[in-house]
This record gives sequence, structure tokens and C-alpha cells, in this order.
Amino acid sequence: MSDPTQEPDYRFTLANERTYLAYLRTALACYAGGLSAVQFLDLGPDRWPARVIGVVLVAAGITTTALAFRRWQANLSAMRTGGPLPVTRLPLMLGATIATVGLIGLLFSLWR
Repeated sequence: MSDPTQEPDYRFTLANERTYLAYLRTALACYAGGLSAVQFLDLGPDRWPARVIGVVLVAAGITTTALAFRRWQANLSAMRTGGPLPVTRLPLMLGATIATVGLIGLLFSLWR
């Protein structure tokens, strides 16, 4: 184990920060996509499919924002202590959510 008071290599610290910012951009895209779905998608007379898509995307954005911060902190802590980087399921969650929302949108577009 390394000295916890010693700063990790700045390149790793900056890479960790870039990854965190990439997750925040993804969360922002989820917010924008969710709000746009509610506002502009016309997938039926009562618009519930658009609302479902919007809520799921905004919820994914909120979850991504929170988990990205936790991941950034955990990675920084692991780098400072010389431990292994923690495993995350965040990319899997994001990919599955976006694929599911896309499939729902496609099905309702074809159904209409």
C-alpha cells in the first residue's frame, strides 16, 4: 500500500475527472431526452408512452449523476491508497436503460 497522504499521478487523477464529466454529460443527455420525449413525442392519444419514456430517461439521468459522483470518489480513494479500482455496473445500467427506452419508442412508433 502506498502513503495515503501522497497525491496520485496527476494523469490518473485527470483521467478520473474526465470520466466523471463524461458521465455528467450522459446524465444531461438523459435529462434532455426525457424532457423532449414528454414535450414532443406523439405516440398515442393519451401520450402515456411518451411520459413513460420521459420519466425513465430522467430517472436514469438522476441515477447516473449520483452514481458517477460515488464512482469518482471511490476511484480517487483507491488511487490514493494504492488499492484496486472498484467495479461499477453504471455503464451496464445506462446501456440497458437506453436500449430499453429505444425499443419502447420503436415499438410504439411501429404500433401507431
